[in-house]
Amino acid sequence: QPAVPKARLAAAEPGELAVRPGEDPWTPEEVTEARSELSSEATRLRDEITSSERSLAGLMRDSGDGAGDDQADTGTKNITRESEMALAANAREMLLQTERALERLEAGTYGLCENCGNPIGKARMQAFPRATLCVECKQKQERRY
Repeated sequence: QPAVPKARLAAAEPGELAVRPGEDPWTPEEVTEARSELSSEATRLRDEITSSERSLAGLMRDSGDGAGDDQADTGTKNITRESEMALAANAREMLLQTERALERLEAGTYGLCENCGNPIGKARMQAFPRATLCVECKQKQERRY
């Protein structure tokens, strides 16, 4: 059985995280700040999801059979429910991205483009901690859609 690379056994050292040429290496403080920001974002998103799920449960419970509602009431309830479902789905997707960023930070792959494997850039990661693509690959992706 092949040996497990050392980076997989323990969290990567800050200086081991990818940066673009000319960028300063990640400092322990910067890594701590990124981890803290991602962790607090994950907590916020979990709370938002819980709140949305409670709201949805209340909307479903209160909608009853719709007897006595006019079309406007029914339409408003449907729009509110669909909006709440969309918000919850968006929060779940953001939570997945945030958790994936935390996993990549621990694995030492944080800051590497998932498409081309090149460094994303420390400045981009600090501005958008969930980034998984370098600017070039992100632009190519956006041109396709």
